[in-house]
Amino acid sequence: MSISHAPPDSQETDISEISPPNVAEPTALGPVPALRLDLEPIVPASSRRTRVPRWLRRTTGPVLLLALWQLLSSTGVLTADVLASPGRIAQVAGDLISDGSLTSAMTTSLQRVAGGLLLGALIGTGLALVSGLFRIGEDIVDAPVQMLRTVPFVGLIPLFIIWFGIGEAPKIAIITLGVTFPLYLNVYAGIRGVDSQLIEAGESLGLSRWGLVRHVILPGALPGAMTGLRYSLGISWLALVFAEQVNADSGIGFLMVQARDFLRTDVIVVCLIVYAFLGLLADFIVRSLERLLLQWRPTFTGR
Repeated sequence: MSISHAPPDSQETDISEISPPNVAEPTALGPVPALRLDLEPIVPASSRRTRVPRWLRRTTGPVLLLALWQLLSSTGVLTADVLASPGRIAQVAGDLISDGSLTSAMTTSLQRVAGGLLLGALIGTGLALVSGLFRIGEDIVDAPVQMLRTVPFVGLIPLFIIWFGIGEAPKIAIITLGVTFPLYLNVYAGIRGVDSQLIEAGESLGLSRWGLVRHVILPGALPGAMTGLRYSLGISWLALVFAEQVNADSGIGFLMVQARDFLRTDVIVVCLIVYAFLGLLADFIVRSLERLLLQWRPTFTGR
C-alpha cells in the first residue's frame, strides 16, 4: 500500500519508493557508500565489574581482624594478661578438645538451649495464636504479656533460684523466658498483618474458619514467625551466658567462670568463640528452613 499526499495524477515520487539509508544511491559524483549501523548490546555496569566470589568477600573482614590481632600480640601492644594471641587461643582450643572438656561443655549447653527454646516456642506461639486469632484472647492475654516483656529477664534470676533451686530448672526457665516474648510479638504481628482482602477471598470461596486459619492466616504469618525464631535463638544464647554463670557445675559458662578465677583470657576467648559459632550455626539452620518454607514468597536479595 502506497501513502502519498499528491493527487492521483501527480508525478511526485511516492515515499514508499524511497530507498532505505543503508542502500547506496548513485549521484553525479559516483555511488555513495551505504551507511552501516553497527548496534552494540547494552551491558549493565554491574556485569562489567570483576566479580569476586561472595565467600571470599565475607571472609576478608575476619581474616584481616585476625591478622591485626596477631600483629598487635606479636609486637607486644596486646599482652597475654590483657588478651591472648590467636595462636595461643588455637592451641588452648586444641587442648580443650583433646581432653574432652570442651565437647562435654558444648553438649550440656546445647541441651539447655534446646529445652528452653522448645518451651519458649510452645508458650510464645500458643499465646500469639490465642491473642492474634481471637479478640477476647487479645483482651485477656496481650496486656499481661506486654507488661512482663518489659521486665529484664536477667533480673528474675534471684526469684528463679528461690522458686526452682540451683539445678537445671532455673537455667532452662531463664532461657524460656527470653525466648517467649520475641516469638510472641512476631507471630502476633504476622497474624494481624495478613491482608483482609485475602480473608474475604477465602470466605467467598467457602473456606471455614479452620480453613482460613490453615490456608490463609498461618501461611501469611509464617514470615513473621521465622523472624521471631531468629531473634529468639539469639536471645537464647544470651540468656544461656547468664544462666550458666549462676551456680553452674558444667557447660560453657562454667568453663568461663573457672577461667575468670584463674585469669585465663585464652580460655575465656575460646568459650566466646564457641558461643558465636553455635549462634551462627543455629542462625544458618533457621535461614535455610526459611528459604525452604517461604519459596512461594520471592524477595529482594541484593545486588
